[in-house]
Amino acid sequence: MKTLYPPIKPFAQHRLELDAPHIIYVEECGDPNGLPVLFIHGGPGAGCSVDDRRYFDPERYRIILFDQRGCGRSEPHGELNNNTTQILISDIEKIRMHLGIERWMLFGGSWGSSLALLYAQAHAERVTGMVLRGIFLCREEDLRWFYQEGARYVFPDYWEEFILPIPEKDRSEIIKAYHALLNCEDELARMGAAKHWAQWEGQCATLNPCKTVFNRFTEPHTAISLARIETHYFMNQCFIEPNAILRDAAKLENIPGIIVHGRYDMICPLDNAVQLHKAWQRTELHVIRDAGHAASEPGIVDALVNATNIMARYHE
Repeated sequence: MKTLYPPIKPFAQHRLELDAPHIIYVEECGDPNGLPVLFIHGGPGAGCSVDDRRYFDPERYRIILFDQRGCGRSEPHGELNNNTTQILISDIEKIRMHLGIERWMLFGGSWGSSLALLYAQAHAERVTGMVLRGIFLCREEDLRWFYQEGARYVFPDYWEEFILPIPEKDRSEIIKAYHALLNCEDELARMGAAKHWAQWEGQCATLNPCKTVFNRFTEPHTAISLARIETHYFMNQCFIEPNAILRDAAKLENIPGIIVHGRYDMICPLDNAVQLHKAWQRTELHVIRDAGHAASEPGIVDALVNATNIMARYHE
């Protein structure tokens, strides 16, 4: 079973000034002359971690990572103004042009898979291939599954903790109630809501409880951007038309893809990956039998590293 490549440090770091007040952080690792690949993190609002560099052979890939608006090392932290899916797609194009890259591969998981797909549908001529994990199609049914009427029956104990900050009268619309809390004037209420929101996601992310994953989600800096930005996007249906990703799958027909999905993914159920695989003809679907949602689970790591190695050979 394959594991992550050894830790590496960036050979270049960039701070791209965009429309005020946004500044996004971008880094490059691996071989400056290697196959360009863009790592697109999840959330929205999670930011990148040092381990996100390690799914790629550093002797074959030019690994590019960036923190999306309002999270990670991008500034201002938790900023919601001028923060939409269409703007993030534009940011990715600005990164590509800033780095002088003609075409590149995309690698994304969860919301990162959504953004990768939407970027590829808008700029198919710029994408050489995609490795995607934990597919999230941004449909209303996907949001309702995790935040209203699906996962709660698998994790009733975690759910009781999740809804604690929400008055009983508001529990029929959890996302809306959390959005209000996370944007109220009371700083303590905002921080408490962010902790509970992030805790729910961290508890449900893996097949077996994982303290490392849980701690990353609930670290205060991450929790506040994750909670604020996710509720901002989810209140606006991720700023896309209903079922847009599947509807426009034909735009991906010339792009090869490898899809990796945990069978017991409780955040983004396997149906997301199956429906995408049916709609996008040039894909392989790898269902990992002993995994949930997190990229760090051993079976998921093995499949993703295999996938990036396959893509590197494909492009040689």
